[in-house]
Amino acid sequence: KTSLIFYGIWEIADTLLNLPVSLYSTFVVEQRHGFNKSTLSLYVVDLVKTLLLTAFLGAPVLALFLKVVLAVSPQNLALYMGGFFLTVSFLFITIYPVVIQPMFNKYEPLEPGPLRSAIEALAASVDYPLYKLFTVDGSKRSGHSNAYMFGFFKSKRIVLFDTLLKQATTEEIVAILAHELGHWAHGHVLLTFCVTQTYLFVAFAFFAQCMGSADLYAAFGFRAAAGASDTAGAPALVGVLLFFNFLWEPVDHMLSFAMTWNSRRMEYQADRYGADRGHGAGLQRGLVKITFENLGVLDPDPWFSTYHHSHPTLMERLRGIDAAAKKTR
Repeated sequence: KTSLIFYGIWEIADTLLNLPVSLYSTFVVEQRHGFNKSTLSLYVVDLVKTLLLTAFLGAPVLALFLKVVLAVSPQNLALYMGGFFLTVSFLFITIYPVVIQPMFNKYEPLEPGPLRSAIEALAASVDYPLYKLFTVDGSKRSGHSNAYMFGFFKSKRIVLFDTLLKQATTEEIVAILAHELGHWAHGHVLLTFCVTQTYLFVAFAFFAQCMGSADLYAAFGFRAAAGASDTAGAPALVGVLLFFNFLWEPVDHMLSFAMTWNSRRMEYQADRYGADRGHGAGLQRGLVKITFENLGVLDPDPWFSTYHHSHPTLMERLRGIDAAAKKTR
């Protein structure tokens, strides 16, 4: 109970501390460049909804998480944590598109017409099981555009922002979705999911080795006694926060770079998939248009981009698509 109260105070304090930056980003920076479509009242409603979701969904998950940490021996902690996060991940993937997302945006099936027919033809040509095809009112809050795929099995869905429908042609949208289908064809979604679960398993395997160290807690001013409990008599939540915010942080930076590198590799693969199916030119035009419409950085510092950006730069992707198109001729 104390840990839940502590985490609740932490979340509220973090929200309040970040509120000025968030407001400035939304109502000054985004507004200045013509992207912000939100109002202050909508912003407040979104914030309240987010806090309530954190309380009603996050608190039970955190309580169960801490119960597992305290109930399981350090030798078996990584295995139990792996099962815990696997279950929570599948639960989240199941409820997120049908419960959480509709609380913030309106999702509607894409209307019959040339675009829907073209997308259905694309999906059929690669044997993609197109169960759900939606548009979302992204313009309710922002002028930015996007398209994405989400979910596993029969919960898979393709979602198009209404802003994208206004900015791109049918050919360009189909080419962008050919890229997204490349992620599906290469198993990128499942690979990313498995990598994330493996990362959590490894992280908690290391946490289990030091969760009982009294020195860890004492170094940050917490009273602890070796052997008093699996967490040296300190609250389990304190041990988790200290480990992941300090001890694990250097390792996390290295692993994050590896995951960023892999993400960029998968983006190139998905681009090649689209180009190999005759959508190279449309994909190039679509990428250029989206980048310009969203005021994306055309040529960022290569070292900064390599470390921080999950997607290659526009110029890198255009060159990659050209190279893929030449190979198919």
